[in-house]
Amino acid sequence: MKNLKLHEIRSLYLNFFESKQHLMLPSFSLIPKNDKSLLLIGAGMAPMKKYFTGELTPPSRRVTTCQKCVRTGDIENVGKTDRHATFFEMLGNFSFGDYFKREAITWAWEFLTEQIEISKDDLWVTVYHEDDEAFRIWNEEIKVPKERIVKLGKDDNFWELEVGPSGPCSEIYVDRGEAYGCGDKNCKPGCDCDRFIEVWNLVFTQFDKDESGVYHPLKNPNIDTGMGLERLATVVQHTNNIFEIDAIQDIIREIEKISGYKYETDKKLDESVRVITDHIRAMTFMISDTIRPSNEGRGYVLRRFIRRAARHGRILGIKKSFLSELSDLIINSWGADYYPELIENRDNIKSVIKAEEEKFLETIEQGMSMLESHILDLKEKKLDILDGEYAFKLYDTYGFPVDLTAEILDENSIKLDRDGFDKNMDAQRKRARAARDDSDNIGWGSHDNEKIYEGLKNEFVGYEKDECKANIIELVKLNELVDKLTKGERGIIILDKTPFYAESGGQAGDTGIIESDKFKIKVIDTKKNVKGLHLHMVEVEEGIVEKSEVSAKIDVIRRFNIRRNHSVTHLLHKALKEVLGNHVNQAGSEVLDNRMRFDFTHFEAIDKEDLQKIEDRVNQKIFEALPVKTTITNPEDAYKLGAVGLFEEKYSSVVRVVTMGDYSMELCGGTHVSNTSEISMFKIISENGISSGVRRIESITGPAVYSYLNNLENLRDESASTLKSNKSDIIQKIKLLTENVKAYEKQIEELKLKTAKDEVSEIIKNVKKINSINYVTYRFNEVDVNTLRNLADEVREKVGSVVVLFATEIDDKVNFVCAVSQDLVKQKISAGNIVKEVAKVTGGGGGGRPDMATAGGKDASKIDLALEEIKNIL
Repeated sequence: MKNLKLHEIRSLYLNFFESKQHLMLPSFSLIPKNDKSLLLIGAGMAPMKKYFTGELTPPSRRVTTCQKCVRTGDIENVGKTDRHATFFEMLGNFSFGDYFKREAITWAWEFLTEQIEISKDDLWVTVYHEDDEAFRIWNEEIKVPKERIVKLGKDDNFWELEVGPSGPCSEIYVDRGEAYGCGDKNCKPGCDCDRFIEVWNLVFTQFDKDESGVYHPLKNPNIDTGMGLERLATVVQHTNNIFEIDAIQDIIREIEKISGYKYETDKKLDESVRVITDHIRAMTFMISDTIRPSNEGRGYVLRRFIRRAARHGRILGIKKSFLSELSDLIINSWGADYYPELIENRDNIKSVIKAEEEKFLETIEQGMSMLESHILDLKEKKLDILDGEYAFKLYDTYGFPVDLTAEILDENSIKLDRDGFDKNMDAQRKRARAARDDSDNIGWGSHDNEKIYEGLKNEFVGYEKDECKANIIELVKLNELVDKLTKGERGIIILDKTPFYAESGGQAGDTGIIESDKFKIKVIDTKKNVKGLHLHMVEVEEGIVEKSEVSAKIDVIRRFNIRRNHSVTHLLHKALKEVLGNHVNQAGSEVLDNRMRFDFTHFEAIDKEDLQKIEDRVNQKIFEALPVKTTITNPEDAYKLGAVGLFEEKYSSVVRVVTMGDYSMELCGGTHVSNTSEISMFKIISENGISSGVRRIESITGPAVYSYLNNLENLRDESASTLKSNKSDIIQKIKLLTENVKAYEKQIEELKLKTAKDEVSEIIKNVKKINSINYVTYRFNEVDVNTLRNLADEVREKVGSVVVLFATEIDDKVNFVCAVSQDLVKQKISAGNIVKEVAKVTGGGGGGRPDMATAGGKDASKIDLALEEIKNIL
């Protein structure tokens, strides 16, 4: 057998099938394209499903690939064994109605025996028990003895997805020898021992399985083969598992360097090494394919990979973020050979990993301390289940993932009350829904009673007109149809046609006036019901309103400003993609007359330089005076044109495509300027994060920018006057004042620390004993918590075996610090438990690690009483 490295095997395979007239395609993205049945690509043939069914035409009837794959079904077992992995590469050769069983079997045998040089005597095969054709080819043409061909049933030798291509298969096994076996003389493929390892699965795709489970014969049978690259490398390199092959060993060696831990010296720590080794490949490839951490779907899978790896890094003693550094090895190794996109996306990959890991490390510290302390409590009380409410508190208050809580509990043989957690989560969702509920309790009433609007329709003419003649067809007050509305009353009016744009797509509804010679109505807002009926929220200013002909006119100036802000969202969206990358997608917006907010997917804060580039790019397109045009078409033609559709919306059969020169093209039902120059100017007011992986930009345009600049000028004048400085010298004056303040603050802190340290010897003199335990308490004033921690460390170091409890009061705020020496920690004395009980006396709470913990309190008058509580605790 040849001695080949992982990347050499991949090249050898692909080159071999190129020589058999196969088109070598690069790996498809891990994100399934037009396939909602899959979360991530987990098989070599999955991206080509529609080639097999005939829905799409393949680029060649013969194709070969090495497909990156992610499967998460066994994520809990990754690390615990050396067999499980979430990321792997699948070698495959495919025929779309070209060759069939004879060629697939012949070439597989040729590759393994002539290219890899595996001994023919070491190869076994299995076939589906009803597939006589495959059995005959293996036996009569390839000359595999009958005794090395095993017939197996549907569970083992029939390949299928939930729906789609399926058929019988034939698997090729390598006999690794009796040393790996179970000792049974009849041992053969199908046995659960490690002697026979499957390396290649040849699927003879003859059927298309529908959602009802019916198998329909394909007009042209296909071939789909899959061979795990890492598994083949295990055979070729004579290793016991995938974690021993060359490229994977490189990752392990790097983890050893970073952690200082030597692999295979501790079984428990080996699990952590394997988790990191597996997950670092998965996260690197997923981010390269534009997946970003989030709380749902494939984004949640990525977040879980990063967080699990980060936590296992901590178990190995790695305190800082390290995963982005480790990803460099993956990028260099796999990117140089077959995945050039890794090198192209290096900066993005590392930035996303670093941002997510550092954010997690911030939350994990306190959550871990609290969970570890709680686990100690449970063990002391001999309980084996964690209350779901407590797990929810960790999640809701400290951002500690429940799956991580469950994993840590499992390591400590403690169960999680998952039902209790779910109940708390459901209650929170209900509270959130209640908080969001728009009760419309200011007189119009809700428009939830849809029955009163049945059969009603109106025509929207607001794209072309600012005013029109119309008829009032219904009046509504407090969810009931009424015949009239009088002066001062509020309600809802429905017109047969209207120029008023109803709130949708993030754009605010129009306001304005509806009037006749008998009454005047102020339109406060315009909304839609579930069927798209325009509802005018009104207040009667004059007269008595009844069904009649009216003049409806929008607030033109307000609408124009809304147009400005809506059109600029399109320019901003494109500029964000250009500056930050194509992973940016709109995640929401709010378009008002005086401002605009734009939510978008991105993994970290935008630095000042990039934010300026984005603002400059948008203003550049405004100043270029690009024509804005709207085309009416259908969704299919819109996508062919290259229009961007947002949020995976469901579009009707007719859509509006808004183009701005040749710069931007989006599907949009909102109202827009006719030329980008009408926006006048664009100014970003703020940029911040609103949830994990989602950022928000707030901005202004047109007259609002003019007002903003005037306010800045007034502020500059006032600042110069206050500082007694010229306008041009303001910054220099502020710098000088800031430097002086910093110098004074440093002197103050140094004096505070010196004063506190002077008290250490006095504190040590007051060490007392209870139950043979040394303890000391002390009350400080105006000393910060960090200083107290340092002092507690110093006292603990000088005394040796001791419990230290300090309290401080700063600006009427109470803080406690507790430190416990390691010998007492081993005696189950926990700083977290002590400080939690002490803080309760002052109406506060807290916790932390067994050796060091902090807490806060409310009632400073009870500090002395709280310090005395340590006697009762000990």
